[in-house]
Amino acid sequence: MAMTLTEFTRSLDPKTLPRILQIQSGFYCQGAVYELFGRECCLATGDLMKIIDISITRFIAQTADASEIKLPLEYPGLFRIVSDSEPYLTIKEIVDSLKICSHRLGQPAFISANQIQLPQGSVKEKEGFRITAVTLDVQGGGHVNCELLHKEPKFSFRLDLSQEGHFTECEDDQFYTLRELAEWKIPKGRKRTVTAANAPPPKDMLFSTLLENVSGELTLTPVYELQAVMQLRKSVALIPSNMDVDVMDVTEQFDVNTFIQPLSLQDIFQKPSEIFPMVADVIERPLVERYMPEDLVSLLHSEQVVIHRVYEAKRILATEIRQESPRHFLIPATYKGRLKRRPREFPTAYDLERARSDTEQLHVVATRGFDSTYSGLASVLVGDEFIVKKSKSAEVVCDGNRDSVDALTCMKIKGKTHEPVRIPMCLDGGFMEVIHDKRQYSISEVCHWFLLPFNVKVSVRDLSLKEDILASVPGLRIEEEITDPYLLISTLDLSSWWEVPVNRTHMIVHLEKSWTGGVPTSNVNSAIEEISEDSYYTMRRYVFTSVMPPPRPPKKPKQPPARPAKPQPNPRPEKPANTPASCSPKSPRPAVISRDSSTDCSHSTVRTEKTPKSPATVPKPVLQKAVTRGQSLEDVCVNIPDEDDPHDYEYIDEDELDNIRKQFHEQSISIPAKGKPSNTI
Repeated sequence: MAMTLTEFTRSLDPKTLPRILQIQSGFYCQGAVYELFGRECCLATGDLMKIIDISITRFIAQTADASEIKLPLEYPGLFRIVSDSEPYLTIKEIVDSLKICSHRLGQPAFISANQIQLPQGSVKEKEGFRITAVTLDVQGGGHVNCELLHKEPKFSFRLDLSQEGHFTECEDDQFYTLRELAEWKIPKGRKRTVTAANAPPPKDMLFSTLLENVSGELTLTPVYELQAVMQLRKSVALIPSNMDVDVMDVTEQFDVNTFIQPLSLQDIFQKPSEIFPMVADVIERPLVERYMPEDLVSLLHSEQVVIHRVYEAKRILATEIRQESPRHFLIPATYKGRLKRRPREFPTAYDLERARSDTEQLHVVATRGFDSTYSGLASVLVGDEFIVKKSKSAEVVCDGNRDSVDALTCMKIKGKTHEPVRIPMCLDGGFMEVIHDKRQYSISEVCHWFLLPFNVKVSVRDLSLKEDILASVPGLRIEEEITDPYLLISTLDLSSWWEVPVNRTHMIVHLEKSWTGGVPTSNVNSAIEEISEDSYYTMRRYVFTSVMPPPRPPKKPKQPPARPAKPQPNPRPEKPANTPASCSPKSPRPAVISRDSSTDCSHSTVRTEKTPKSPATVPKPVLQKAVTRGQSLEDVCVNIPDEDDPHDYEYIDEDELDNIRKQFHEQSISIPAKGKPSNTI
């Protein structure tokens, strides 16, 4: 049955590809142009084409006032997903609508409105679970592997595809790019509602005005594009899904093998390793990237290449040390340049403990001062030099109370002598490393002997490269070692061998035949890649998903507030002139805490100030502001206004309140009644 191309796109299940379509009513562009900007604009009636892939090219975002905005996938802003309130009625409906796999973005989470009984327990009502994998059988049935959310130890179970219920999406607090949403989070047959989490910087003139003055929820409608192979052509045709043609699915009537099978490098990487080496025809050549070696450009633009094998190679992820727009690089482990150390910066004392090594001394100089309120822990002045030793708990005295806090043991350098000191681990200061090592290292030695991240500079460039792009970089921060998929590709005459990255090379090939020639006889060439910011954050986000985050910084000790002394009855002195209002004369006056202070373990300095009472006033109690999370009671000042709340919530001691009432009662009795007629004779 014939249908429009738009209707076919809506009903297409990517799992059923490839599909063969026959054009029932053609579409002709004026001037008989066959191809326009790489996309088909002319399809004749009776043409056959094999649909090999479907992808989202852009989104139409509809705002609350029904205005529409076209958002390309390259839009650099981030979005948060608004959970879909429409429930799924079966597990099979979820599997058919969403892309589910082992990737962390391909594991959707749901809440069951009803209790689900299991052989080993049950899923309670309103309890969330995550779908981690799908298993299908030949009869069309199957099951999904699930695990409960926020459950320790992990509780895993299975649900059949026929399982019925009311399953709604869990709230998602993650941030996504438009490209991630297009690949993982667009359900089939449903629209996706999101909210913009952040906007591009104003200097990004291309995208910064797209969502300007737009707030609230956005409803995303995807715009699709079909990748197809024509019957008499080798190249891949890109067909907009809204092209005005009628098509018919004739997959059952034709053999899909009569069409060539174009493959991306990702498709080739999924092939079994036993089929290689293979000769491949290059159908679509990649774009020439900046700093790409000329020999590699010549190889990738050949008519035919030899793909020898697929494997994962080690790369070192590095970032240029600069304030604005740093560049990111992937450096092969075979890089032959020599590196010298550059000083590292440490924002806190906790970072000093993490960077401390048993193989060498860590020598730092303070770039920001810190006043310690602990008796037994040292303060830090700008310019102080320390040799970091180790951390351990220390017993200190603060405001007369003994407590145990984590401290960093250091040797303070005073001229030619060293003085042992202890610095609180929660010190919010600043330190710069002092470098004494003048040796030169290879990049493999840096990764082996030093803790990453590590700062270096290229002192001797790699002479085997025609152009070493790292030699002109003022400094590099070596961040981590990763593994990335690569193909080993050569020319037919075996004159050039290169490692070609799978995930960053857009190249379409067709496997022609097996290769019976020779094997690599020379060293394999590996290029230094300058990667985009999107690729960099993708690697940092997903490569080491199993690595646990560092421990939380130490908390400051919490101490109860000192109970104010009870005022003693005394004669009322005369009020001196220009005496400011203050707290009780028997109570200490807390010092003001700066709003700029971010130190967790700092304590305010206490000043004791005696202020005489006014004859006509009652002594004021010591008032304490309501404590915000992360501050101790002693850090609270009575004269810091709360700008976010119009109310002034204060706490008062019960004994002090009773004392106020008593003094007020005594003063009320002692005050003579002026002007009141006497009832006595």
